[in-house]
Amino acid sequence: MSVSNKRETPHLVFLPSGIGNLSPFFRLAVVMASSNCKVTFINVQSEAVDPDFANHPGVEVVDFEMQAETSSNTTISDPFIARVASINRALYRLSPILASLQVSAIFSDFAVAATLAQISDDLNIPLHMVSTTSALFFALVTNLPLLLSQDSNLFSNSTREIDVQGMPSIPKTHIPAAWLHNSSTNHLLTAYLLPNARALPKVKGVLLNSFNWFEQETLAALNCSRALQIFPVGPLPTYEQQKGHHLPWLSEQPAQSVVYVDFGSQEVISPDQIREVKKGLEISGFHYLWVTEYAGESCFERSKQGIIISGGVDQERVLADPAIGVFVNQCEWQSIMQAAWEGVPMLAWPQHGDQKMNAEAIEKTGLGIWMKEWSSGGEELVDGNEIGRQVGQMMEDMNIKKAAKFVRERAREACENGGSSQKAFNQLVQMFTSSKN
Repeated sequence: MSVSNKRETPHLVFLPSGIGNLSPFFRLAVVMASSNCKVTFINVQSEAVDPDFANHPGVEVVDFEMQAETSSNTTISDPFIARVASINRALYRLSPILASLQVSAIFSDFAVAATLAQISDDLNIPLHMVSTTSALFFALVTNLPLLLSQDSNLFSNSTREIDVQGMPSIPKTHIPAAWLHNSSTNHLLTAYLLPNARALPKVKGVLLNSFNWFEQETLAALNCSRALQIFPVGPLPTYEQQKGHHLPWLSEQPAQSVVYVDFGSQEVISPDQIREVKKGLEISGFHYLWVTEYAGESCFERSKQGIIISGGVDQERVLADPAIGVFVNQCEWQSIMQAAWEGVPMLAWPQHGDQKMNAEAIEKTGLGIWMKEWSSGGEELVDGNEIGRQVGQMMEDMNIKKAAKFVRERAREACENGGSSQKAFNQLVQMFTSSKN
């Protein structure tokens, strides 16, 4: 390759804040590296990145020492807000590094949108956001400045629904509980959400881990607004070599005979509810695999019917196993995309944050069932007998399984040549590889 061609190779920098899930960044970086782009991944976390990612051809990982940047000019005691503020202050030390790299574009996330919008503007580098949420939740966040300018007490007044332009009203019961505090003292809104949402018009494009068919109405509304260029490129492919899940017990089970339970990395269910879930799984009569963050609970004794693992598993590989029949989950967006890719029906049990909005997508698309009466944020105990009945019904319902397989077909079509997600990705790559750039 000649020197001039090397200079024309797009150089993309991935700079996630470290707040939230890094997997979408790993996946996108690998895909970009496989599309004739040079990729630099700046790791601001204290721990090393996944070795499978770090060793991928075409990806260079640069560790950046994110020293604590304290400020005495703040009265905010919220540890999350304080951490985000510290990261944002430290990012300014990256400006000289970015200036020296001859960067074609920066890819980051919402938590540092305002800071990187300023840095990228100063360096004349296009900034792209990678959203790890649903298109619906992202649309709500995008519209926050407008909504709160029209009604500063929107989240603390008696309004039952929130109107976002071009989309059906969002019930206030679906809004994250942390937003519903008094707006004037809610630092999540004033110090985190609003500043970053106001910076979004400076962003060149937004990549979503979703696909047109799955969130058709919301994506159409976002595109019609023309405020942002949206690239729905999901479900995002794995960046790892295909391997087994290393769970011999699961591999020995018959097809679609196992209930997979995983409430995510931030479980919020109570010990009493844990015991009722265990009771319900036993009552269902089906084998189960339960992955939990809780340890030492007396109810977590292995039975002939199920196996309980404390810690993490590779969820993507578990869902790909033919033995899985139903997935009980609190509706983290990446989990939903993984279930859609494999066509595994979901029993949606949202607990907090954006999860009720995510559960709505599960219900609308037919990927599974949302038990709305269970979704009280842990305030009411769901009886094990009821859990057992619902799990058993889903495991035996062929219509539910057929509907989930239909979602799988649409997800695969989106990522094939000519599919909506592939077209969106090609359009994105064209922005960097075009002779005009």
